[in-house]
Amino acid sequence: MNQTTKSEKDLMAQFDALQQNLAPLWEFIGKPTQEEHTIVVVPSLTLDSVFHGSEQQAYEERFLFMLFLLQQPRVRMIYVTSMEIAPTIVEYYLDLLPAVVASHARKRLFLVAPQDASSTPLSRKLLDRPRLLQQIRALVRDPHRAHLVPYNTTDIERELSVRLGIPMYAADPRFFAFGTKSGCRKIFAEEGVQHPLGIENLHSVDDLVGAIQEMRAQKPALQKIILKLNDEVSGMGNALLDLTGLENGTPDRATLEEKLRALKFELPSLQYDEYMAKFEKRGGIAEEYITGTRIESPSAQLRNTPLGQVELLSTHDQILGGPSGQSYLGCRFPANVEYGPAIMHEAEKVGRRFAREGIVGRYAMDFVVVKNDSGKWEPYAIEVNLRKGGTTHPFLTLQYLTDGKYHAGVGEFRTARGQAKCYVATDHQEAHAYRALTPDDLFDVVSKNNLHFNHTTQTGVVLHMMSALGDRGRFGFTAIADSHTDADALYARTVELIDAEARRALG
Repeated sequence: MNQTTKSEKDLMAQFDALQQNLAPLWEFIGKPTQEEHTIVVVPSLTLDSVFHGSEQQAYEERFLFMLFLLQQPRVRMIYVTSMEIAPTIVEYYLDLLPAVVASHARKRLFLVAPQDASSTPLSRKLLDRPRLLQQIRALVRDPHRAHLVPYNTTDIERELSVRLGIPMYAADPRFFAFGTKSGCRKIFAEEGVQHPLGIENLHSVDDLVGAIQEMRAQKPALQKIILKLNDEVSGMGNALLDLTGLENGTPDRATLEEKLRALKFELPSLQYDEYMAKFEKRGGIAEEYITGTRIESPSAQLRNTPLGQVELLSTHDQILGGPSGQSYLGCRFPANVEYGPAIMHEAEKVGRRFAREGIVGRYAMDFVVVKNDSGKWEPYAIEVNLRKGGTTHPFLTLQYLTDGKYHAGVGEFRTARGQAKCYVATDHQEAHAYRALTPDDLFDVVSKNNLHFNHTTQTGVVLHMMSALGDRGRFGFTAIADSHTDADALYARTVELIDAEARRALG
């Protein structure tokens, strides 16, 4: 046995031993206790996609809603980002804490940064800096009362958990395949969850041609097919194959190769040869593009605890854009009550399978729902995101600020006071003119116009991803209100006022 294999096995054994601490730690955290515990937040985007400079920093700061946990007086938090977070942004989040002295919370917050703006994933930046790891370990007073919270999990996050000597509250990377496009289709089939016609585990043009021919044999009138890379996020690995104009039935190879050359990529910068090289390396699927007179794209979010419980957290209607409408831009919460409970029912089937497998942490399932001729919504599961995603931060922001809960059976969120709440959230409020603004300008706009989140009414705007303002003209925010109509109006009003501020800044 070679040394590399032995080292990997040793590391996995150490990780497994650390993960055994999660169940008692979860029970400890769930008790009304005054004992101290530490949360180490490392929001590393360990993905195939490349994020540069301020964009990477903004995504890492998207998790600053975690600071709301400092309202618990014995929580210590170590929050790691590639670059130092602007002090005014930290103060903004601490000032949102309900019924907490901000200075007391600040003493329990420890910000760590390698000061490395490269596109290297944050977790790798830490592993490459042993002294920085030692600094984090020193801040963790009791490793038995601490855990790591990542964005997504790979072998790198597993190694980081071991090097820090604390368990990781997220899916073990050994379950990575369950969250791929091919893997989740297999799970859907095994658990009886309706999903689109398609074929998985494809790796070449030959595979694709054969898959398309087989799909047309099963459904001769099939007009559009979506190709998806196995492990891409936010729709960036998707490509639309248009078969319009072909006679019904099974097309020949030459015709399909020509059609493949005309793929429409969700990521506009992609070229055919580059995409096919990725497809060969990473694999993917071919799947029917669901059509109908009325189609929506909701998602369901769940959490599996270390105690084996499946918690039904939330449903959202996704706001999609891009060339073929496959790119995630934002969301509305909760999803339409006409189908919200139904998609959660389907998602729970997968959640219980994950519990049997021993998967812990947050994850989401994306659906397409189509209204049929009888007026009933039909849900089709299309993928599993075995990680935190674009709906995680707005939902937990609402939950932490209102102490509320989503009631899956009726598709509604209620605060601790019993008040219904809705929101609209985006990560992609973007315009060239916004480059003239600073985070302080955004704070001024929401404050002067009474848009800032109000703890009395439990409505208002919460900003995020502000570090990308200066060079990308991009930020995000969540507009929280008592109804969908009010949330939409608050969202539109916020955009209107910030647009006006950008025009003034430009003179």
